[in-house]
Amino acid sequence: MRLYLDSEKKDIFKIVGSNVRYYRQLYNLNHPKEMISQAKLAEIIGVSTGLIGAIEAERLQGVSVPVLWNISQVLGVPIDKFFEEQKIPVGVN
Repeated sequence: MRLYLDSEKKDIFKIVGSNVRYYRQLYNLNHPKEMISQAKLAEIIGVSTGLIGAIEAERLQGVSVPVLWNISQVLGVPIDKFFEEQKIPVGVN
């Protein structure tokens, strides 16, 4: 098990933001007729477009579990995937 130290808190929000953006774009690649923009995702889960934009731009220093859960449900991604460090394929972000 890996615990995040206080000095690494910014890093976890960068990982989460990057993964939310990646999985939304991946959803759009796999569902071209049902594409989900930041605005549409925000509308579906009942938050502001600015919040989704801030998450994806890795500017947010906190996001609630219910918001992440709702994003995961809409995109069809297990919530734990948002916390995995991964190399994003070139051309996807």
